[in-house]
Amino acid sequence: LARDEETLEPTWYLNKLPETFAPNTHVIISEPMLATGGTIMATMAELIDRGADPALVRIISVVVAPPALQKLAASYPALTIFAAMIDEGLDENGFIVPGLGDAGDRTFGT
Repeated sequence: LARDEETLEPTWYLNKLPETFAPNTHVIISEPMLATGGTIMATMAELIDRGADPALVRIISVVVAPPALQKLAASYPALTIFAAMIDEGLDENGFIVPGLGDAGDRTFGT
């Protein structure tokens, strides 16, 4: 799943999730940054469609922005998020400020 930089909407490019999750399956999601929350909301919807329980999902993130946290809390109050830092907010392009730059670029040099 990736975010389209023009529309800020999530785009699926690969989905290897199981068709259904067994009851009581714990899910851990590593998401370097939560900005608008759009990508993780799409991920959560897909997990739930396949039987995952939001109370058993854990998101591990480095930097998050309040809009993503607010959106997730409103939709999935039982969801647990671990974050190293909550930054101030988003700029006009939907990027976290002050943020850490593009996590994909930093990780993969793209």
